Amino acid sequence: MFAACSRDAHPIANSNPQSVETNSPNAAYRPAFAGQTRVNGVHTTTAYEAVPITTALSSPWGITGLPDGRLLVTEKAGTMRIVTAAGAVSAPIGGIPQVNPAGQGGLLGLRLDPGFTSNRMVYWVFSEAVSGGNVTAVAKGRLSNNETTIENATIIYRANPARSSSAHYGGRIVFDQTGNLLVSTGEGSDMATRPLAQSVTAALGKIVRITTNGQPAPGNPSFGQAGALPELYAMGIRNPQGLAVHPVTGEVWQSEMGPRGGDEINRIQAGFNYGWPVITYGIEYSGQPVGQGIQQQQGMEQPVYYWDPVVSPSGMTFYSGNRVPEWQNNLFVGALSGMHIVRLVIENNRVAGEERLLTDQNQRFRDITQGTDGALYAVTDQGRLYRIDRQ
Repeated sequence: MFAACSRDAHPIANSNPQSVETNSPNAAYRPAFAGQTRVNGVHTTTAYEAVPITTALSSPWGITGLPDGRLLVTEKAGTMRIVTAAGAVSAPIGGIPQVNPAGQGGLLGLRLDPGFTSNRMVYWVFSEAVSGGNVTAVAKGRLSNNETTIENATIIYRANPARSSSAHYGGRIVFDQTGNLLVSTGEGSDMATRPLAQSVTAALGKIVRITTNGQPAPGNPSFGQAGALPELYAMGIRNPQGLAVHPVTGEVWQSEMGPRGGDEINRIQAGFNYGWPVITYGIEYSGQPVGQGIQQQQGMEQPVYYWDPVVSPSGMTFYSGNRVPEWQNNLFVGALSGMHIVRLVIENNRVAGEERLLTDQNQRFRDITQGTDGALYAVTDQGRLYRIDRQ
């Protein structure tokens, strides 16, 4: 095994020492406030290392820590596996409903029940082929005592309507402080379904909040419109592949992929509209403006932070440990096209600094979590699982 050490993880050198970004933006859009993009770079001074404890996974997508320090991982094609701290990878866990792994679909994000030590329940998101197309679905089941199968797997929620596309599923899931589930859903990518991100009668392009039985959670916002789905929590979202709960405030933060430019970090608040596709800091892949080419509109929330050009943010986590003290309450985000891990210093709900870690590894970082040992663990599309911890 080899290790990537902190001395290899400096912010990218550039002619503007204040920012880690070196490339020109795709669009000449002005941020809404100072520090909304290209914030000052920071550098971790504590010595740390990133060690790949296994390279044997197949397109891992989600990762979460088990109480005993091992890790439960989803693989895109439809399997779950357990990985030990030493890097031993289990056989596939059986009993999981069939996924549709075409395109950007597959077995996606996962979470353990807060009472896992007694009930052994696991919740996960996946892309499902149904009549009329594909949906983002949520399922739950019990990890058997011998850890070979998921018992009584049940699909508890489907984000309707079905769409023909196999892109932009979203796919992350977290528990909020009330014990309910928050799930991110994408808007399906194509021009036919994109407007549904702004429709309260569709669950595409949303954050939904449901009970562990898949019902709308008590206390959800109404959105003040007739026919609004009762499970909706936030709307106006493109392709949200990251959700994380702040360890101090309990608030939910989200990462979202933009088109060309306009990747976002949002602080998710009940009943808020995050703007897509009406406002965005990105442009179409063709180079044309998205819609009217506007970045601000009354009644639509600004991102806390955005990137242009994109880094393709995916899974993310807040660091609540103390092994690297300067990381406490920082947000760590896996970057796919960026091929690094983003570290964002958050102060008063704004980004105060950005660092790019593991830039020398040439990996597409898909998800990151904090293990029960206090270390960070990250998986990559190429099949690696890294432990990132103090030296």
